[in-house]
Amino acid sequence: ADPLPPPRLGCGSMGGTQSLALPLVKGPHGVGCTDVMVGHTQQGLFLRLFYPSLPRAGAERPLWIPRPEYCSGLADFALRSRRWGASLLRIAVGSCRVPVSWNGTFKPCSSGYPLIIFSHGLGAFRTLYSSVCSELASWGFVVAVLEHRDHSAALTYFCPGEAGTEEWIPYRRVPQGQKEFYFRNKQVHQRAEECVQALRLFQDISSGKSIPNVLPQDFDLSVLKDSVDVTKVAVMGHSFGGVTAVLALVKEPGFRCAVALDAWMFPLENVLYPEVPKPVLFINTETFQTPESVAKMKRLSSRNSQTKIITILGSVHQSHTDITFLTGKLISRIFGARGTLDPYKGLDITSRAALAFLQRHLDLREGFDRWDELLDGIGDSVVPDAPFCRSNL
Repeated sequence: ADPLPPPRLGCGSMGGTQSLALPLVKGPHGVGCTDVMVGHTQQGLFLRLFYPSLPRAGAERPLWIPRPEYCSGLADFALRSRRWGASLLRIAVGSCRVPVSWNGTFKPCSSGYPLIIFSHGLGAFRTLYSSVCSELASWGFVVAVLEHRDHSAALTYFCPGEAGTEEWIPYRRVPQGQKEFYFRNKQVHQRAEECVQALRLFQDISSGKSIPNVLPQDFDLSVLKDSVDVTKVAVMGHSFGGVTAVLALVKEPGFRCAVALDAWMFPLENVLYPEVPKPVLFINTETFQTPESVAKMKRLSSRNSQTKIITILGSVHQSHTDITFLTGKLISRIFGARGTLDPYKGLDITSRAALAFLQRHLDLREGFDRWDELLDGIGDSVVPDAPFCRSNL
């Protein structure tokens, strides 16, 4: 097993070293991580779990790209050249690891950790938000990152009944001749249903139901039974996942609030805006949003004074993903991954604003209110609302 890493991990790449500096967490808890697959059909669930863990010497760290197939999926999505793109990605980031403890020992909590269900963006998958999700886990949350099966992930899979078999679900582009709205709207509804399904899974675990994990993991889900508070649940996501989180509030009263990172508001039908019952924190980047998208956010904030919109200056759409910590020119060129803001500072703003908002709406007593002013856009590199400098949409 690998020892826990130094803060910066060097990964070999063509023409010099590429640094994947996935940040170490800042909260009071160590963080463990495992994968959970429930059910043998496409209607089941697949998620990565980040949770507070007990320290363990020599703990193994999970690979950031969990399997080489995902490099092909990313290449298909970003480059449209599977062969070359997948090889370059494998060379650049194939050996990088996440600085958390793989299948680490769960740290029990008699009062119950609050729960966050996280939804990834278009062309992403369950590991690309490890930085923000492990940071939140280090402050005492259980975070479940879904890998959606609506063909919006770069790639995913499920395991039919026969032992060892896998069926892969590729990314699907909008079919020619079909309006993008209708295609994406159907997907966002499936994604929000998967978020609700994930909440049901944790409710089942809390009620003592035995949940078999299809994957051969050393992590027993029953250890969560008395340590997750399923009355304190938020839904969170990035881009397509941001609007998924908003829709999940409509579908499931058990979600008490949503945190939407640079939400792509386009796929949500207008008739649903008056139906959003709970507060949303929109954390936008400087270059992604359009006036139409922000107008939709403002429709929600005009109905609910607890809904907040802030913008992180110097950030780009990928700033909310781990890709912003890849400093190599190759990766930055492929993904347009870097804004002018230091990525570590961007992560601090995002996680602290989210923690302040979650404390307010999940009734936590953790002292996260010390970051409350971020929710009003007060602070270095953050502004209220959404200034229109320029947009990539």
